[in-house]
Amino acid sequence: MIYLRLFYEFAKIGFFSIGGGLATIPFLTSLGSSTGWFTPMDVANMLAVSESTPGPIGVNMATYVGFRLASVPGAIAATLGLVTPSIIIILVIARMLSRFQQNRFVQDAFYTLRPASTGLIASAGLGVVVVSILTLGKFQQTWNPLFLVNWKALLLAVILFFAMRKIKWHPAVFIGISAVIGILFHFGS
Repeated sequence: MIYLRLFYEFAKIGFFSIGGGLATIPFLTSLGSSTGWFTPMDVANMLAVSESTPGPIGVNMATYVGFRLASVPGAIAATLGLVTPSIIIILVIARMLSRFQQNRFVQDAFYTLRPASTGLIASAGLGVVVVSILTLGKFQQTWNPLFLVNWKALLLAVILFFAMRKIKWHPAVFIGISAVIGILFHFGS
């Protein structure tokens, strides 16, 4: 039964997450809170794992969740659930688009999907910032403003932001460097 549930839940995510892998994050956060399968911190960890492995982020995250909940069959069910709506929609659009490409309504619909995708991705990015850089739990315990921010994480994010703009290395190099820094400076503790 868990396999059908994984397929169904990820098919819903695949159907509505317009804008790519990052657009799946708000849906995953909602899925975690409604099912109890994972926490917002787990979503941030899944994002980190998905970003540092080859392949599309959304597919990697679906595979990760499915595997965590139900081993290899769960990973397959969740992944198939996520990609099935996209395959069906792309086949329908490819068939219809050639006929309706110049239609004003179709152009308007595609134009409005861009800001919707941007909003979903921005929401996901802010969610990752809250989990990765802000330490709200520690702040609420002490009400000390110095505990509002994980200073090590913020410093690393700022350094990487500027380093990636200056040094034109492959993003995988920066991910690897971040992992080593996290291990050396005990970011997890």
